[in-house]
Amino acid sequence: MEGKIYIVIQNVNLEQSENMQRHRTDGFSSSKSLVVRRGAPFKLSLIKLNPQVSSSRWTAYMESKNLDLQNPSVFISAPSSAPVGCYRFQLHVYSQGGRRRTALGKFLLLCNPWCGDDDVYIPFEDQREEYVANDAGLLFMGTAVNLVSRPWSFDQYEPGVLESCMSLLQVSPKHQTNQRLDYLKRNDPVYISRVVSAMINCEDDCGVLKGNWSGDFKNGVSPTTWTGSGDILNQWAKSGYKPVKYGQCWVFAAVMCTVMRVLGIPCRVVTNFNSAHDTNGNLVIEEYYSEKGEKLKLSKDSVWNFHVWVECWMARKDLGSGMDGWQVLDPTPQNRSGGVFCCGPSPVKAIKKRCMEMFYDIPFVYAEVNADIHMIIMSQGRVLSLSKDTEKVGSLICTKAIGFPRLENITGDYKLIKNQRPEQVSDFNNHNKLFVILSLDKAPVAGEPVSFTVKLINKQKMRKAMKLHLNAQAKEYNHSPSDTFWANSDIAQLGPMEVKVMTYQILPAEYEDVVGDDLINLAAVVEDMSSHERTLASEEFNIATPKLTIQVLDENSVKVNEEQTAIVSFKNPYSHLVGGELIVAGAGLIQGKILFRLLPMRTGGKVEHRITFTPNMVGTKMLQASLKLSNINSTIRGFKMVIVDKD
Repeated sequence: MEGKIYIVIQNVNLEQSENMQRHRTDGFSSSKSLVVRRGAPFKLSLIKLNPQVSSSRWTAYMESKNLDLQNPSVFISAPSSAPVGCYRFQLHVYSQGGRRRTALGKFLLLCNPWCGDDDVYIPFEDQREEYVANDAGLLFMGTAVNLVSRPWSFDQYEPGVLESCMSLLQVSPKHQTNQRLDYLKRNDPVYISRVVSAMINCEDDCGVLKGNWSGDFKNGVSPTTWTGSGDILNQWAKSGYKPVKYGQCWVFAAVMCTVMRVLGIPCRVVTNFNSAHDTNGNLVIEEYYSEKGEKLKLSKDSVWNFHVWVECWMARKDLGSGMDGWQVLDPTPQNRSGGVFCCGPSPVKAIKKRCMEMFYDIPFVYAEVNADIHMIIMSQGRVLSLSKDTEKVGSLICTKAIGFPRLENITGDYKLIKNQRPEQVSDFNNHNKLFVILSLDKAPVAGEPVSFTVKLINKQKMRKAMKLHLNAQAKEYNHSPSDTFWANSDIAQLGPMEVKVMTYQILPAEYEDVVGDDLINLAAVVEDMSSHERTLASEEFNIATPKLTIQVLDENSVKVNEEQTAIVSFKNPYSHLVGGELIVAGAGLIQGKILFRLLPMRTGGKVEHRITFTPNMVGTKMLQASLKLSNINSTIRGFKMVIVDKD
């Protein structure tokens, strides 16, 4: 690899503990290798140094202060543009019989966001702590009006993860095709990020994850089951690089975040709510409904309730300094870039400015956050009504806040935020005088009725008889809805210019066995019984599940290597018995996972489990628990941030 150093010595001490603490890589202490960052010196203690050092752009020096000539130390510094990867030390021994060379050891070189000359330099320590060092976080799912904060363990310091991430670079097609060229290009985070984006999915290579959106996961693990990246990356490496089954967008993104943080590139997971998948590139998503409000599967375009990708921080020397900063990368296999299933890096600044000609994949990402929605009512192949929504797509784009377990709204980084209500244009001639507004009374919660209001507005100075159709369908976040599980209809008489408010409920017994972790598409179609003019309103929403509660008994004095106790509790809000499997995990807190079997409990019943754990790392760690219910398609989660101090 570029940058080999030949130092004539008799013995060497890699000073692993001191170097890794200085380079902020001490979290990788489970690795047998020395792990350092480019752009900063690391120390070797040598015996009988021959001071001739062969170097090109690398530097080596000795400190004159307190120099021990018998056992001197030398500091070696890789340039801030050195390729990322594994380097070897070699020992050259000279004697009367000639020169003998032996392999001495190796070290892993990472990007250095603490170094001002590195292309991944990010200027504030709290950003480096959050986007590089933090090994746990939150993924945001659900809908923009009823967010779900899902805990995730990035696991970059867990045993085997560092080695798996390095293997990912080695087994990539880029490396297998031309090793020397791949090594040389690994100095550039733009190149590295595209390699990683392609290698997280397995569509073109022996990548980490196989995607599956079919609902049938019998040959693998349901994407909702994963709680962290470590199990996925280690399973992939131990299997000889066979794809792990299965992933969906948040799993792809979270695993990529782990790999990028391991490599030293600042990375965060981002959620785009109401994410457009524009298959024909016209920035329009068509959604079709029947006369009774049933959403129809007539379009290849779609709007996912949420879609998850990552942003990485880097300089864009290929585009100019104005495009430096956060870059969108999406490892979910949905779009080919350069013939390969990867996406980005797309500068967030370029997306906002609509710089469509720049690298990479900006038109695709732009559509995901800016496309318009056309909602069309159909009957026997005939269009009855059309309305447009120009604000729904990309309505909220967010990531985890720095240092706190809450979201940060970054929508304004991607697009100009308009304050006006979504544009509503009914019918092609825009002469509609009949309006319907559908709104939830509050964010729906499991075990409680879904209460909503339908407001009918007669804009004409004449009396009208109206027929109202209501329709509810369960849907996955990325699919068209399934069959109707709840419907209702009503007749309303409205006087001239009158507004009428009607209230409805969907009871728990009507949705619990159907919805689970899915969402609900609720639509209202109102018809003028004299003119047969129709107007549509729709709302897609999730039902918030209950949370597991985690209490650490002595949370203000948690110390490394000292046993601690926590209590995990759950109260059943559902209208029938529930039970399942409880899993407790926490990188840096628990080795492996703790499993319990929960017997079915009645409505309102409560269960508590006491667990013990012994932290092995200092810092802010996440203790998380998940309960996979056995008789409902739903998983209940909870987490607790734990501050671990030195003993």
